Amino acid sequence: MALAFKEIGVVGAGQMGSGIAQVCATYGANLKLYDVSAEALEKARASIEKSLGKLAEKGKISASPSEVLSRISLVKDLKDFSEVGLAIEAATENLSLKEKIFSDLDRILDSKSILATNTSSISITRLAAKTIRPEKVVGLHFMNPVPIMKLVELISGQRTSRETLKAVEDLVRSMDKIEIHSKDYPGFIVNRILMPMINEACFALFEGVGTAADIDQGMKLGTNHPMGPLELADFIGLDTCLAIMEVLYQGFGDSKYRACPLLRNLVEAGCLGRKSGRGFYDYSGGKA
Repeated sequence: MALAFKEIGVVGAGQMGSGIAQVCATYGANLKLYDVSAEALEKARASIEKSLGKLAEKGKISASPSEVLSRISLVKDLKDFSEVGLAIEAATENLSLKEKIFSDLDRILDSKSILATNTSSISITRLAAKTIRPEKVVGLHFMNPVPIMKLVELISGQRTSRETLKAVEDLVRSMDKIEIHSKDYPGFIVNRILMPMINEACFALFEGVGTAADIDQGMKLGTNHPMGPLELADFIGLDTCLAIMEVLYQGFGDSKYRACPLLRNLVEAGCLGRKSGRGFYDYSGGKA
């Protein structure tokens, strides 16, 4: 199946943005990857190269790593997105930051181009309101790690057109991914269910019900989860987990979505999980 877009831009060179860039380029797109940090861009290139090498060794990709990398351009100016047919915002879960990116991209992109967000919880409708093309704004929520996980959540805003939704459906399928559809409510489907579970595991640890290791082992062996909820939170990033819980709490006004004080304290202490070297577990060797 031919790729639905030949020219794609990704904003944000973090774990999610670099993963999205890798997958799009693997399936034939000319990909422009933007970040405000030159260091983040170089780190993303190295991460993509390493990931492609591992996939090639396992026979998981048909194109050579060098071929895929040749399709990825690192750019330092959003104006370089002027000719992309699809721009995917993959910045951190910060509403004001995403709104600014959407407003800037709306001025730069061709009027026919689609503007998507990889947000895991923020309202698509609210982001679309920062543009003059709300019918061409859509949620395109990939799962982490993007090159491995099959699922992509598609979220329609209040004014997203059927044509826009069909275009991103075709893109997802052309990259050998599987889509599900969610209405534009806080947390969508996956995180509305997942994050309260992670938050409850935080409360279980906070209240001394069990150790982090016992909580994770209980969920892995008792419910057949590949990762325990606290280990998964460290993998996702505790700051991201907290941001999503706050979106859920603010969006629904229901106390069941209140973030655990332990989660908040860890984030305030800079213990964000794997990316900072410490979260619920200590990745320098010991456990938290």
